[in-house]
Amino acid sequence: MKKAREILMEVPVEAKVRNGLMKAARYLVAEKQLRPPGDYNQIRGLADEVLAICGYDSRYREFTMVICGNELWRPVVEATPFNRRLLLLPQCLRNTTECQAVIDQLGLICSGCRQCSIDGFLETAESLGYASLVAEGTTVAVSLVQEGSVDAVIGVSCMSVLEKSFETVSRAAVPVIGIPLLFEGCANTDVDRTWLNRELTNYQEDEILRPLPVSELKNTVQEFFTYDNLCRVFQAGSDKTGQLAIQSMLNGGQRIRPLLASLAYKAYAANCSDAVLERLAVIVESFHKASLIHDDVEDHDDFRYGVETLHKTSGAEIAINTGDYLLGKGYQMLGTLPLAPEIIAAALNVVSSGHVDLSLGQGTDLMASSDQEILSLEQLLHLFGQKTGAAIRVALLLGATVGSAPPEELSVLFGFSQYFGIAYQIRDDLHEFREQDGLTQLGDYPLLLSLLADHTDAANRAFLLKLYRSGSKKQIDALIQEYGIENKAGLLLQEYIRKSYAKLDELKNLKMRLSLYRIVGKTFEN
Repeated sequence: MKKAREILMEVPVEAKVRNGLMKAARYLVAEKQLRPPGDYNQIRGLADEVLAICGYDSRYREFTMVICGNELWRPVVEATPFNRRLLLLPQCLRNTTECQAVIDQLGLICSGCRQCSIDGFLETAESLGYASLVAEGTTVAVSLVQEGSVDAVIGVSCMSVLEKSFETVSRAAVPVIGIPLLFEGCANTDVDRTWLNRELTNYQEDEILRPLPVSELKNTVQEFFTYDNLCRVFQAGSDKTGQLAIQSMLNGGQRIRPLLASLAYKAYAANCSDAVLERLAVIVESFHKASLIHDDVEDHDDFRYGVETLHKTSGAEIAINTGDYLLGKGYQMLGTLPLAPEIIAAALNVVSSGHVDLSLGQGTDLMASSDQEILSLEQLLHLFGQKTGAAIRVALLLGATVGSAPPEELSVLFGFSQYFGIAYQIRDDLHEFREQDGLTQLGDYPLLLSLLADHTDAANRAFLLKLYRSGSKKQIDALIQEYGIENKAGLLLQEYIRKSYAKLDELKNLKMRLSLYRIVGKTFEN
C-alpha cells in the first residue's frame, strides 16, 4: 500500500514532462474559461483531461492536479503586486549538515550561509518586495492571507502537504501557486529552481483581477466609527438624542455589515468615492444598531456586548425614539448621497424592502414567543432568512447597487445573503447550545427546538410543547441529546454553507466572489 501511495504522489523527474503538463493545463483552463477557486472534483477532472492530452497515465495525477489548481489561480496571483505576496519555503530545503540557521516558533531564520538554495530564493523574493517565511505546512500562510498581511502565496512543499492543504486553501480562497518538491523527504530535498524563479518574477498588472485587500478595508471601516467622526457625519451637536445614537453606534459589534457594503461597493464601482464609501458604512450600521435597540426592547434584554442596554439605562420610550432617530438618519444620509436619482431610488428600495422583511420576521418571532409556540423547521429557516438574511442582503445589495452592479449579480447576491444568513444563525444557535451558562434560556437556541419538534411524532410533540411552556430546560436538553439533534443541526449548517459557496460560484465579479469566499471561510472555520 505504501509503495502504491508513493507512485500516486510522483513528481515527473524530467523538466520537459513537467513543463508539458503545465502548458496543457494552462491551455485547458483558458479554453474552458474557468475561474478560481475550484473544488476537488473539478480539479481532478481537469487533471485527468490534461493527462489524456499529454498521453500519461494516472501516476502523475496528483502532480497534475496541483498545476491545474495553479492555472486557475495564476491570473489572480500574477495580478497581485510583489509587496502583497508571500513566499513560503519548507525547512527541508536546507542542507542539514552545513546549515547555520536558527529555528524559532515561526520557522527558520536564514543565516545567509549559502549552503543551500533557500538563501538565494529569499534574496530574490525580498528584493522584489515579497514577505517570506521558511516553515512547514500552510496554516501560517492561510492565516496571513485571512488577516490581510498578504493577498497571494507562492508556496513550495512536498506533494503530500499540498494535497492535505487543498481543501483548507480552497475554502479560504487563498490565491496560491504551489510548487511541489522534486521528491518526498524531510531533509535535503530540492525544487525545480527555474520554475520557482519564474513564478517569483511573473507579474501582470490587471486591476480587475487584483484581489481586494479585505483586512485593509476592514481597518478603514473601523476608522469611520469614532466619536469625532460620527459627530461630524451625524451633525449631532450636543443634542441628547443624537448623542445617545452615537453612543449606541460606538458600542460593540464587528462591523461586518459595513464591511460587506464597502466590499460590494469597491468590487463593482468603476470609480470609488471615499466619501460615498464612508456614508455607506455608516448608513448600514445605523440601520443595524436601530434594529438592535428595538430588538432589545421587544425581547426585554438587559445586556448587549456586556453592557446594559439603552432601554435598561434610559427607559423604553427613549430607547425606541433613539432607534427611530438612527433609522431616520440612515434614510436621510442615503437620500442625499451624490449619486444619480435612479441609483438613489434603487438603493432606497433595497433598504426599505429589507426593513419590511426584518419587521415581518421579528413579528413572527415575537408572536411565537408570546404564544409559547415552537416553530416548525421550515418556518424557522424562513424567519432566519427574513431577519439575519435580510440584514446581510441590505448590506451587500446596497453597496453593489451604489456601485452599479448588473441585475444578474444583484440576483446572485440576494440568494447568497439568504443562505449565508441562515447558516450564520444556525451556527449561533449551535454555539448557544454548546457554550450555555447559567443565563442561557431555551429561546436562545430555537433551531435545535424546531429540529427536535420535527423529529418527534405528534404525541411527543405535544409533550415537548408542554415541557417548553413549563420551562423544563434540563428535560428538553436531554431530549436534544437523545435524538442526536446537535449532530442534525451540524449537518444542516454544512448544507447551508455549501449552498452559500455554490451561490458565490455564480458571481461573475471575481473580486466580489473571492472576498466573500474568504469571509465565509473565516466565519465558519471552526
